[in-house]
Amino acid sequence: MRAARLLTGSVLAAAVTAPAAAPAVAAGHGTLVVSPLDAAPGATITVHTAACGAGGTATGDASTVGAGTFALAPGSGRQEGRFTIPSTAQPGTYEIVATCQDRTRVSGDLAISLTAAEGGPVPGAQAATDTGGALGPDPVRTAGAIAALGVATVGGTWLLYRRGRGDGL
Repeated sequence: MRAARLLTGSVLAAAVTAPAAAPAVAAGHGTLVVSPLDAAPGATITVHTAACGAGGTATGDASTVGAGTFALAPGSGRQEGRFTIPSTAQPGTYEIVATCQDRTRVSGDLAISLTAAEGGPVPGAQAATDTGGALGPDPVRTAGAIAALGVATVGGTWLLYRRGRGDGL
């Protein structure tokens, strides 16, 4: 009975913490990799994907950030392109899209911040706060981590209570 309780507790803890600890989707054939992920207005952004196949071409669309369209050329088994973030771009997260010649569509996110790549502030920018903490600003991952901590706290308290009563744990 004791082994079953321990096994059940371990399985429950793993099920709760797994979503919070899961890494972001790895760069693969169905994604558009944006580099750097966080940049300031005026920065040059590089994107690449392998979604279009060897030798394929694509057209990128960064109009959400005000940079318009750009070409992705084949090279090294993937397509690669560049664009520059306009100086008028506002802070936030923007979707960058690439469409292959066969109409396959992939996307990736670009975060524009108020700090320049060198680490200094952008002239005329106002300070912003980030409540994302160690897990970043993703509310789902933050909620998952908080839930995992709550389960661990309740489970640990319950085990200490049972042990103190002498229930065989």
